[in-house]
Amino acid sequence: MERYNPREIESKWQRRWEEEKTFKAKEGKPNKRYVLEMFPYPSGNIHMGHVRNYTIGDAIARYLKMRGFNVLHPMGWDAFGLPAENAAIKHKIHPAEWTEKNISNMRRQLKMLGLSYDWDRELATCKPEYYKWNQWIFLKMLEKGIAYRKSAVVNWCPSCETVLANEQVIEGRCWRCDTPIVQKEIPSWYLKITAYADELLKDLEKLKGKWPERVLAQQRNWIGKSEGAEVIFKVDGMEEEIVVFTTRPDTLFGVTFLVLAPEHPLMEKLAKGTPQEEAVKSFIQKVKSLPVEERRRVKEKEGVFMGRYAIHPLTGELIPVWTANYVLAEYGTGAIMAVPAHDERDYEFAVKYGLPIKEVVKPKE
Repeated sequence: MERYNPREIESKWQRRWEEEKTFKAKEGKPNKRYVLEMFPYPSGNIHMGHVRNYTIGDAIARYLKMRGFNVLHPMGWDAFGLPAENAAIKHKIHPAEWTEKNISNMRRQLKMLGLSYDWDRELATCKPEYYKWNQWIFLKMLEKGIAYRKSAVVNWCPSCETVLANEQVIEGRCWRCDTPIVQKEIPSWYLKITAYADELLKDLEKLKGKWPERVLAQQRNWIGKSEGAEVIFKVDGMEEEIVVFTTRPDTLFGVTFLVLAPEHPLMEKLAKGTPQEEAVKSFIQKVKSLPVEERRRVKEKEGVFMGRYAIHPLTGELIPVWTANYVLAEYGTGAIMAVPAHDERDYEFAVKYGLPIKEVVKPKE
């Protein structure tokens, strides 16, 4: 038996697959299946993570094709945005030229792996013929009121000068350049995912037993549907009102203090002119230096009294207003009514700072 020559054999079959369009999806043919792996960022060379990811997708696509399905298995490049600009600045080359060179090289490497892509459908997100449809969809969302703009606190990388998702912050640092991230409030665009909460949650039910429960739980939390009521607390001696959202209006009589997120829009106005003004400012700066994800996992709850009181809407009692690290601006209204007798986090905070605890819901004897 002749010695196996991988270069000769592989190049022969890869050439034949390309000539015969072996992996091209047929238009109009039934029994369709769509296999898509996440498009890579064209950094210049593929690495073993790429090989692992795309081999898995290729195995699935080939399996379905061998079962007689008309499989659409495309490849593209996540090539738009800041990474390409930064790399171009570093290498003193135009971003378009840098990106095209990298795509050409990575395409060559992926083809050498013999992956079953329909290369006739290749796309790059930096091309106008692709992103014009992103723009079209966004304008439709804006037209329908699904897209909206508001100021929010985000993870900011001072070096890359860009916003980072929580998943892109690794131990408080930028995943790209390792610069410590900071919290920064900037105007951003958002989509009203919550407007489709019922539909999304209903579809998740179809995945029970098919997806890991951990992943389904993450999706439910991300959708974030909550049913409850908004309660208005007037600030004593001021015209301002603090609006809180609660899923437990039945515990309203147990409210003994309010807590605002450090990024709450009323923070500066409420603290101004009080003996606590400097302490509040110092606390806000401390908390804003922490990544959002770290604040979500906060172990030790810390806070500062704001020097203000709110009026309980039912009893007329004056209740203290605090700011704390365990309340996030992105949840609800960015302010909570604390019921320490019936909430674990509020209880820990109340015990630490000597705040009243009032039990109002008791089980039957």
